[in-house]
Amino acid sequence: QSHRPQMHNNFIPKVIECKAAVAWEPGKALSIEEVKVAPPKAHEVRIKIVASGVCHSDWAYLYDVAQMKPRPFPLILGHEGAGIVESVGPGVTKVSKGDKVIPLFLPQCGQCERCLSPKTNLCTKDWDKTQQGVLADGTSRITCKNQQIYQFIGVSTFSEYTVVPEDNVTKIHPDAPLDKVCLLGCGVSTGYGAAVNTGKVESGSTCAVFGLGAVGLAAVMGCKAAGASRIIAVDINPDKSEIAKTFGATEFVNPKDHSKPIQEVLRELSNGGVDFSLECVGNVGVMRAAVEACSPAGGICVIVGWIEVEELSLAPLDILLGRTLKGTYFGGWKSVEAVPRLVQDYMSGKLLLDEFVTHRLTLDQVNQAFDHMITGKSIRTVIEM
Repeated sequence: QSHRPQMHNNFIPKVIECKAAVAWEPGKALSIEEVKVAPPKAHEVRIKIVASGVCHSDWAYLYDVAQMKPRPFPLILGHEGAGIVESVGPGVTKVSKGDKVIPLFLPQCGQCERCLSPKTNLCTKDWDKTQQGVLADGTSRITCKNQQIYQFIGVSTFSEYTVVPEDNVTKIHPDAPLDKVCLLGCGVSTGYGAAVNTGKVESGSTCAVFGLGAVGLAAVMGCKAAGASRIIAVDINPDKSEIAKTFGATEFVNPKDHSKPIQEVLRELSNGGVDFSLECVGNVGVMRAAVEACSPAGGICVIVGWIEVEELSLAPLDILLGRTLKGTYFGGWKSVEAVPRLVQDYMSGKLLLDEFVTHRLTLDQVNQAFDHMITGKSIRTVIEM
């Protein structure tokens, strides 16, 4: 009888060949390619992506290059996904093969100074690396035509398989529908948390939410969950009025229907200014309007929309009398521990997700998803692999 160790549990992961949508250069449509996804290294997890939301940031880093700091290309975008663990690298203890998971662009290592602080969710683990599209060792796990393909914020869900660091993934309920809960990987968690965590919206308050994409509608839902008595939804697309009410808005205001600046309109509607305003557009002009729509007597404005390059200008009096201006990243959630709870909240009916999904497409149709987003036809398109 041989005493060689049994290898049945330790199958050696191999390179996987699969399809992915590759961004070869800025401003150019995504191209469906055969890519090679390497096995996970130590403390990494390889995931079979089942579904991915398409977020405005994916579009912006490809097409709106003037507003964003450049990322290295070629690149695989997508950062709002859900899938199943295919294999794990050495030392991985938090997830195992077959687990349903959501990959996270924001890690939670649980050990750095920021993870140990209740004030922030901005874990520093491998942050500088993943922002540059690589994992801990300075390389990505995806290649195409013998060329390294960078992983957008370390994730890359527009690929049938991807590899992420162990601290950038969280295990979720085994019955969770992946084509819905993928939205908790970015947009819905961000908007909802901006209201309930960052803004700390109060019961009985008056709120204004600017921009009614998925993030803004999730912010409306967060204001409702917090017990706000008035939620004024603001968008230049009149089609957003009805959907905003589905998520809890009590009123809809279209800036185009008014000759006065929107902040004046809102101050008149709210007896001198709203208690909480949330900017979910990513436009510096709207940000200033959101600040000035708040009550000077303790109003709180939360910036949720993402923009990197432009400058925001304010008058000192905008702040001096007592307004507060805050920012939020991923809705203030400590990612690994919070996302499974949000999944449970969806499954128990406390959170809406289905209502965000207006279109379902295949990976081959990913460029169409961008068209739907930019023309205002969609709230969220889910790509089903």
